[in-house]
Amino acid sequence: MTAKILDGKRVRDEILSELKPRIESLPRRPGLAVVLVGADPASAIYVRGKVKASESLNIYSEKITPADDISTAELLGIVEGLNQRPEIDGILVQMPLPKHIDSRRVLVSIHPSKDVDGFHPYNTGNLVAGIVGPQPCTPAGIMQLLRRYEIPIAGKHAVVIGRSDIVGKPMAMLLLHENATVTICHSKTADLAEECRRADILVAAIGRKWLVTADFIKPGATVIDVGMNRLADGKVTGDVDPKAMQTVAGAYTPVPGGVGPLTIAMLMANTVSAAERHACSA
Repeated sequence: MTAKILDGKRVRDEILSELKPRIESLPRRPGLAVVLVGADPASAIYVRGKVKASESLNIYSEKITPADDISTAELLGIVEGLNQRPEIDGILVQMPLPKHIDSRRVLVSIHPSKDVDGFHPYNTGNLVAGIVGPQPCTPAGIMQLLRRYEIPIAGKHAVVIGRSDIVGKPMAMLLLHENATVTICHSKTADLAEECRRADILVAAIGRKWLVTADFIKPGATVIDVGMNRLADGKVTGDVDPKAMQTVAGAYTPVPGGVGPLTIAMLMANTVSAAERHACSA
């Protein structure tokens, strides 16, 4: 049996199409501010994609590009200025920041109602409690993918490899809210392959090229590969051996073209939702 490809681009296009009438019904264009510190090439590519998606939806986007020697205090001042501007609904500070900047202080300085990345502790608390609010974009996008491809979640065993605040932990929480039984694995897990083989849904988000091989995958499982690892020739590959996904899994996300497009789609969705909340409270 041939494994089903879970096409992130198709789901992204569905999500963006559904946002258009919501944007048109707002009293003004949603506004997204992206802060890109320095000239990291990978970060610049990500920001370019976010700005392009905003423009395609008629979302006002503003890119702020301070030099990489900016101080934490100066960056906090930029964020506070954006917090005060009513036409800015979402603020995104592109990570990683230069090492001398206190990243946690910067992220916490974003007002929770404008935190379209879903990283603020206030929004993390809402996620744990199951309260509606901005959710981290990559895990939220994966949930959209599973729903739209009608992958059963309730009662299934899900294994998440990785415990980051950005993907691993919120991914586990979202799956738990959908009544999956969830195991979180990490670098200290005793027998990683054995844990993964129990998964009906396996989410690999550890950032190591082809760490997950065929003996990690339960035959017929759904495999979500969040990894983005750059090869010597410049191509991007995931955390899961592509041949293993294609031959053992029942369904899988390719890299590229799987999870990546969904992250930007959910950033746009979070921005529109923020604009709707701000319009209601105005």
